[in-house]
Amino acid sequence: MVVGMARGFESKSVESQQEEAQRRKTLKPPLSTEEQRRAIRRQGLELALAQTQAEMVAACRPAHREMLKLRLDAIQAQMEGL
Repeated sequence: MVVGMARGFESKSVESQQEEAQRRKTLKPPLSTEEQRRAIRRQGLELALAQTQAEMVAACRPAHREMLKLRLDAIQAQMEGL
């Protein structure tokens, strides 16, 4: 019985979260083409940043680490420019 009640509460929680997400979408004005382009660019840069940071952790050779550091700096500079 307790499990059934827990599942009931859980599904209500999920339902309320979905309703809240939908409500937020309707409250936000649509993004302009330029805003969409910037958001997509930022997402790409965030992914590149995460990948580069992961590669730095695994890099063994100093020359490779230095190249990754330069890439990391370039990505961060691009993000600041957005």
